[in-house]
This record gives sequence, C-alpha cells and structure tokens, in this order.
Amino acid sequence: MDLLLVHTNASRDIYQNLNKISQVEPPIWAALLANNIRGYGHSVEILDAECKGITPEQTAIEIDRYKPKLVCFVVYGQQPSASTQNMAGVHQVLKTLKYEYPQYKTLLLGLYPSAVPRKTMEDENTDFVCQGEGPETLLGLLNSDLDNPSHLKRIPGLWYRDDDEIKYNKPAPLIENLEKSLPGMAWDLLDMKSYRTANWHAMTNDNDTSPFASLYTSLGCPYRCSFCCINAPFGNNNTENGSGKPSFRFWNPNFMISEFDTIADMGIRNIKIADEMFVLYPKHFMKLCELIIDRGYDFNIWAYARVDTVKPTYLDTLKKAGVNWLALGIESGNKNVRQDVIKGKFSQPDIKEVVSTIQQHDISVIGNYIFGLPEDNYETMNQTLDLSMELNCEFSNFYCTMAYPGSQLYLESNSEDLPNTYTGYSQHSYDCKPLPTKYLSSEEVLRFRDEAFYKCYENKSYREFIHKKFGNETIKQQDNMLKIKLKRKLLGD
Repeated sequence: MDLLLVHTNASRDIYQNLNKISQVEPPIWAALLANNIRGYGHSVEILDAECKGITPEQTAIEIDRYKPKLVCFVVYGQQPSASTQNMAGVHQVLKTLKYEYPQYKTLLLGLYPSAVPRKTMEDENTDFVCQGEGPETLLGLLNSDLDNPSHLKRIPGLWYRDDDEIKYNKPAPLIENLEKSLPGMAWDLLDMKSYRTANWHAMTNDNDTSPFASLYTSLGCPYRCSFCCINAPFGNNNTENGSGKPSFRFWNPNFMISEFDTIADMGIRNIKIADEMFVLYPKHFMKLCELIIDRGYDFNIWAYARVDTVKPTYLDTLKKAGVNWLALGIESGNKNVRQDVIKGKFSQPDIKEVVSTIQQHDISVIGNYIFGLPEDNYETMNQTLDLSMELNCEFSNFYCTMAYPGSQLYLESNSEDLPNTYTGYSQHSYDCKPLPTKYLSSEEVLRFRDEAFYKCYENKSYREFIHKKFGNETIKQQDNMLKIKLKRKLLGD
C-alpha cells in the first residue's frame, strides 16, 4: 500500500453524548485526494475511523494492517471550523503509533495543519505537515525517499524535520484545473451506507438520516470574515509561508453533474453541498441546478448561502433541484456587532425579508447565529436571540465565537484567551472555551449560548410551527435532542 488516508474518530470528546445523533459525514477531502493519487498509479485506501466507530488504539492497529508507505491524516470536518477539534483524534492516534508502530511515516494535511504548520510540527509527533491543498505534496512524497532530506527539500508545500530542525518549502501553487487535478471523489473507497446526515436535514426526508453523501462544487470563499478560517489551505494561512491570496474556484457544472449521477445511482437522497458559499455565482449554481432538474432526480439537498446573495429569482430553480434547505450566516441581531467582523452590510429588515421569501418558496432555513463576537454585550446578544425567535427558522444553530487557527481573530487574540486543548475549540465539548468579548467573560458567553438554545427550541410558537410543517415524529426527534444535556467545565459541571 502506497498511501493510506485516515480520518480519525474523537466524536465522543467533541460532541459528548450528542455524538449518538450528530452527523457522520463522508471525508470529502480524503476521497478527492484518493482519486487524484491513484490517477498516477499509486495504490490508495481510506480508513474512516469515525464511520467505523473505532478507538485511536484500534485505528493504529488498522493502519498497521494496511502497512502503507505513507499515512496521511486528513484533518477537515463537518464544517470549516471543525478541523481544529478533529485534531484531538489525530493526536491520540499519533501517540499510539509512536509507541506501537514507529516505523510508519506520517503526514498531517488539512485546514488546521495549513493554518499553523510550525505549531503542528512542534506539538505533534508527525514526520511531515502539508501546507496547502495537498495533491502536489502527496505525490512528491510518494515519489521520494522519505528518509532523504535532499529529496524532501524539493517537495512543494512540505514541512519536515532535518535532524532536530523544522524546515519548510515554498507552498505548491493553487490548483487551476479542478476537473483535471481533482476529478471527483473516490466513492468506491467509502462505505456510503454508514454515513448519516443531521436530524434537522432529515426533516424533509421523513426523518431518515441515512444514506447520506456530501461533496464540494467549489473551493474557498471570496469573503474575509474575521471569525472564519476557511481559506487556510487555499493560499492564506495568516501565519507563516502563506501567499496571502486566497482563491475561489469551482468545478464546471457539466463535470459536477456526473458526481450527482453517481450519488443517484447509489440510491442516496440526502446530500450536503459543502461549499462555503454555494449560492454565489448564478452561472455556476443555477446551471448545476438546471442539470439536476433535467435528470429528474428527487434529492434532499442543503447548502450554504449569504443573506445578500439569495435572490427571489433563484428560489424556484433551487427548489426544483431538490435544495430543501439553505443555511444563512445571520450571525448577529445587532448591525454594528455584525459589521465589526466584516460579515456584510445587509440590514436587519433585509434578513427578515430574505428568510420569509425563502420559506414562501417551501425551502427551509437554517439560521446560524454567533454569541460573543468582539463587540457583544448582554444587550446585543439578547438582540440576536430575539431575532432568532422572530425569524422562526426551521432550525437554528447557536455558536460561541472561537478564534479558530487560520482566522484573523486567532491572530488578534491573547494566548491566555485561547483553549489549551483541541476539543476546547468544539462548540459541544466539555472543555469548550469561547473567546471573551470586550465586555463579557468566556463563561458568560457560554452560559448565554446554552440557555439560548433551550429558549429557542422550547418556545411554544416554534414547536407549533415545526409540528404543523413536519409532524409529530419530528417533534419527538427534537425532544430526544433536548434530553441530551451538555456538561461544561467552564460552568462548573
């Protein structure tokens, strides 16, 4: 075996007991990279420890069973900010490999390693770190003597050790031709029946969460919100050796429809379009939707959009293509707080109008809200909570502000305000530690977020709305979710 791509499992530490119902998503980047590398004649497999539900110790045993030349830990997650929390599983497996199977060469690739490559090399017992998207770095390693520094110094995007010194090479250029370099996912290397979508996404599929597929139709994001780290692998890692020029690219819709054909052939209806911003360029997403409509597929799709990119003229086509959910980054109910993090210049009335218009086209809305942005105080956070109750989206995600590595907030934050564990960056973990604001402590932000969650989902008008739209079974599913209480170290649990 030349290359083993590994997605580790730390779901219990990341989600606590919510891991029983949380989404289990196919490792998109691992599947994209696998297809690239085997196109050059190398043998590749994917080990998805989360999908298999195996421990770090069991993962190490599985790695030894494959006996690969190179073990690549692909560190992404269910949303862009999940890469840091998923480092918890990587750390545990690396620790086991060091003592039980030290003969294997390891590479860390993904958002977190790209954001802080030197820190990753210093903190983890890994031979290599990839800074950037990965294909050129992977291919260079597979074609090299992994013990020869003269070989390693020629590989773009590679961080490595030469004796006790950490060295790095110039980043690889960003991929220009996505169809050629990343020609779809290696679906055959994934156990697609074992993945499940989120409970809210399944509301529009009779609450059936499986099977489930996710994929990209574009890479990166043209916006630069200060709390977001999405562009770390795409040219802007904000720390060391980055180009500082993130790029937004997309696959040709005529190519992407073949991926949707494959998903349909597998009998999968639940689909997540994982693009950071799907509803952005009409020539891209509208063309793809039209191709899906022409095929007559009956998908249940969710995708991301911005409040200021969703136009009424798009909605009929999105709905006909099976886009039953749009996730909107509403973030804050206070205009000044929102604009401070460069999210956009849309006003609160615009938000209300856009959400209402989407719902009128029978597309459900996921409202994403953040408590604890730098200018937040109790008054502004209550404005955000009030807005979420007024909008009455079909589902609401409540987050605390985190200074994710790769974001501008990370660079601006004091080290004592940052979590000292990987799972501390998880919104649902026991040791979750959000950023303090200028006026509130981390504890105050976290307590407000957790209490706001129950205020929203136990609200009578919301429950009546959901019962009327989705039925009693969906209410039961939400009640099961509400029974799972998160424990918080910061709050004295």
